[in-house]
Amino acid sequence: MYKNIEKQVSLKLKDLVDYQKGQVVSKTLVQNEQVSMTIFSFDKGEEISTHAAGGDAMVTVLEGIGRFTVGGEQFILQEGDTLVMPKDIPHAVYGEEQFKMQLIVSF
Repeated sequence: MYKNIEKQVSLKLKDLVDYQKGQVVSKTLVQNEQVSMTIFSFDKGEEISTHAAGGDAMVTVLEGIGRFTVGGEQFILQEGDTLVMPKDIPHAVYGEEQFKMQLIVSF
């Protein structure tokens, strides 16, 4: 079920992806019919443009500050903050500064 991650090892999720200048970097940890789990890093000013997901999407910021626009409403999240973006509601993500997040989509 899990890939790209060591098992039976204590780790920090934010350490699984590095920042890259001018880029959004992702590492998929789980992908199946029920759930998708991905770790992202955003360089400052980078974004994922508006889109909708086929399931409820829960994000938890692991480091830094990100701006999430969900159904036209903006949320500024920082380390430790979590937000659920409902299925089929348009949303976008923007790096207010460099930041990392965990994304879990349940279908």
